[in-house]
Amino acid sequence: MAGVPKIFESEYRFCLILWEHEPVPSGELVRLCRERLGWKPTTTYTVIRRLSERGVLKNENAVVTSLVSREEAQAAELDELMETKFGGSVPAFLAAFSRRGRLSDAELDELQRMIDRFREEARDD
Repeated sequence: MAGVPKIFESEYRFCLILWEHEPVPSGELVRLCRERLGWKPTTTYTVIRRLSERGVLKNENAVVTSLVSREEAQAAELDELMETKFGGSVPAFLAAFSRRGRLSDAELDELQRMIDRFREEARDD
């Protein structure tokens, strides 16, 4: 997904807290990160600064709000994974995914609904 800044693993755990509580005062975010991640206040403030510089969040008047949604971050991460590990091939990804274990009937039904929806959208274009 072009335009979505990279969010690294420890930053993603921070963002999960932010997305759950935003908009959140930075002091409250420091407390939550100490409780949930074991971070020192300086660590939290450093992550806030770095993510702000990269356009992931904004910190105005000591209130932190995301500029990138959880869904956007997940989609960007999946795009990167697909490209680097599977050469951008959805069938290759699904083949590897399905080898991890049997898919339930409900999962197969959901995949079929997605395929049907994609086909309909492609016809409408």
